[in-house]
Amino acid sequence: MTRHTHQTAPTQYVEANGIRFAYRRFGNPEAVPLVMNIHFTGTMDHWDPAITDGLAQGREVILFDNAGISASSGTVPESIEEMAANAAAFIEALELKQVDVLGFSMGGLIAQELAIARPGLVRKLILVGTGPRSGDSMDSLTPEAQEIFGASYEEPDHLWLRVHFAPSAASQAAGHAFLKRFRLRTENRDPEVNETVAPAQLAALAKWGAPRENPYAYLEAIKQPTLVVNGDNDVIIYSINSWILQQHIPDAQLIIYPDANHGSLYQYPERFVAHVAQFLSEEP
Repeated sequence: MTRHTHQTAPTQYVEANGIRFAYRRFGNPEAVPLVMNIHFTGTMDHWDPAITDGLAQGREVILFDNAGISASSGTVPESIEEMAANAAAFIEALELKQVDVLGFSMGGLIAQELAIARPGLVRKLILVGTGPRSGDSMDSLTPEAQEIFGASYEEPDHLWLRVHFAPSAASQAAGHAFLKRFRLRTENRDPEVNETVAPAQLAALAKWGAPRENPYAYLEAIKQPTLVVNGDNDVIIYSINSWILQQHIPDAQLIIYPDANHGSLYQYPERFVAHVAQFLSEEP
């Protein structure tokens, strides 16, 4: 067991594909490592310590900034496939032979492509608050997301109360608890992303979400056991998209959390950690 936690793990660097990837790793090295892919414009410090530290009790957790994000060099590609190729290069640069992969929101698109492109590298897949190619309203930000991201806030972090949490008093209370955890790491935090990141990621989202024939057939190529998780009213990537994933991935199960928006994992961190730990410990 490493002595580090989400708050204390040092930022390290490894080079691959001409990119200097920033990453942190901590936890129990005895199980298959879990590589985590963050959401739109997110960095390593956008993960909830209650989740990363909780999961690190049973396995090594690896957080990283993909190409062009925060402390990593390079530029953000304008396609999900290229983002996944960079993620694969990063994993192999760490000389890891097999990993489990968790993808949240846009990170879930990357995780899907990674599982398909590199089936020998990915053992199990966890898809949270995400959706399929050509999914419902996935060719651009949803109208709700456009309003949320376009609004102004007295406290910048309060944006996340609307992105990740439902309007109810209980969900907003969970959101305020998350914001306290969100800032627990006070030293050596990741820089915020620069102004080139969002336009490139939006271009990649537009390509991924564009209408096409037989849009969900590609999901049959995901042979890994898959856990799909969402809230019951995700307004950032509509919850119906999680149902579509579960229906078309051959070995997938779906968990929907109540009174929850996009950040259902942050609203129910203990429950989420328990569900993920159980899923990852089961024999494939």
